[in-house]
Amino acid sequence: MPPKKPAPQRARIERHGRPGRPAPNDLPRRVLHSLQRQAMLRPGDRVAVAVSGGADSVALLLLLEELRERLGIVLSVAHFNHQLRGKASDADEKFVARLAAARALPFHVHRADVAAEARRRRGNLEDAARRLRYEFFARLVQEGHANRVAVAHTADDQAETVLAHILRGTGLAGLGGIHPLVDHVLRPLLELRREELRAYLRARKQRWREDVTNLDLTRLRARIRRKLLPLLERSFQPAVVAHLTELAERAREDEAFLEALAAERVAALARREEHAVRIRAADLLRPWKEEARLGTEGPETPAKERAATARALSKRLLRRIVASVKQRPGQLTAQHLEALLHLAEHGPSGNVLQLPGGVEARRDLDDVVIRGQSAPPGKPAAGPAAREFAYPVHLGARGATVIVPELNCVFHLRVIDWPARRGETREVAAVLDRNRLRAPLLLRNWRPGDAFRPAGHQRPHKLKRLFLEKRISRWQREGWPVLTSGGAIAWVRGFPVAAEFAPDERTRAGIVIVEESC
Repeated sequence: MPPKKPAPQRARIERHGRPGRPAPNDLPRRVLHSLQRQAMLRPGDRVAVAVSGGADSVALLLLLEELRERLGIVLSVAHFNHQLRGKASDADEKFVARLAAARALPFHVHRADVAAEARRRRGNLEDAARRLRYEFFARLVQEGHANRVAVAHTADDQAETVLAHILRGTGLAGLGGIHPLVDHVLRPLLELRREELRAYLRARKQRWREDVTNLDLTRLRARIRRKLLPLLERSFQPAVVAHLTELAERAREDEAFLEALAAERVAALARREEHAVRIRAADLLRPWKEEARLGTEGPETPAKERAATARALSKRLLRRIVASVKQRPGQLTAQHLEALLHLAEHGPSGNVLQLPGGVEARRDLDDVVIRGQSAPPGKPAAGPAAREFAYPVHLGARGATVIVPELNCVFHLRVIDWPARRGETREVAAVLDRNRLRAPLLLRNWRPGDAFRPAGHQRPHKLKRLFLEKRISRWQREGWPVLTSGGAIAWVRGFPVAAEFAPDERTRAGIVIVEESC
């Protein structure tokens, strides 16, 4: 009779950490190992444990209570009452309050009408509850009640989150699921199963509360929890939860590396401007030089494959840049990223692309400029009209100072001796002949049709042509300052002074114009 074959499936389950019988007494050691391995806590930390009253959060409180002396931490209890289940929600709050009192722990509670907030924002209940809950946690930290907040997400929650992201459509960041540590929020139970936590509570003879809304199969998360995951475990892969949590961890590692690479490339290639970021279109499309490419790519690597690699990094650069200027909520989609790359590759100068979150991208000669718009929804963002200005200039014995709020700068018109101090102007600015200036003097923005003859030129030129020759884009020209004397342009920022106002051998006093930021 042939020998009986081992049960490979059972061995595989044990190897991936899903025990047939949870070992409740082993849980504190595993939580301690997770906390230490990921450096989640330091001695002296004040940790508010977020307790809903459910089994997972009650187990988290008991586990941290058991470990607090070894960790050197100070505990308190935080409860958020969503007010979604009437008397049941209030009963949850009372249960958690008694739990904290029995352990002589400070109790922080906040109540909010989540349903009303969801209606007001025209969102769903889950998103509204999550946002209000984490705002409460942030206030606890801001007000000094805690410097860390512990939340009871488990391996099952992680698996459900990854599956939900896959079903809705996601990229690498979404595969990363729930992060163990984000700012002041830590999640020490991400390597434990729910069934283990319940076994731990039963061994401690500790009761908990059940939230009946978890049984509502109209919600995607509930259907994944009660139908999809059990089906996958039963019929496809018993260790599916462990595999999904491992996938999330690997995805977070890769995402962190790629984000660090993108941050380095943005710092090297992009230039920060007021409420905007500017990057050369060529640099955006080829974010690294051939000799700096990572990996084993070489001349034999197909051009199509090299282009796909660069395109993937280009999209990461765009996500970072848009996030850095965005001033309102808004989700950047794959279609937006493709449109941005098309703008960089094929868009003529002047083309504009509107993006979510009050952001616009402009093709600006050889550059792409991504700008955040500060105007609230429904109101037009600041445009060229906001840069229109005209201020009279009254020259005194020492000159004049003109503040221009539209440009966030100050212009100083300083009187100097000429030619005695001629050398001092070489690196500072162009000089006007003081005696050739006639009232009224006006410091204003340039306007279409403006023309003048810069010193050294034989005839007048339109400012628009001079801007193009100097590669000053239409967006940079907004509010470009000029000084007029008796209606004629005498000075334009960045150009030689007008020939008829330039100093000569008869000049005795000059005017230097110096621009400073406010």
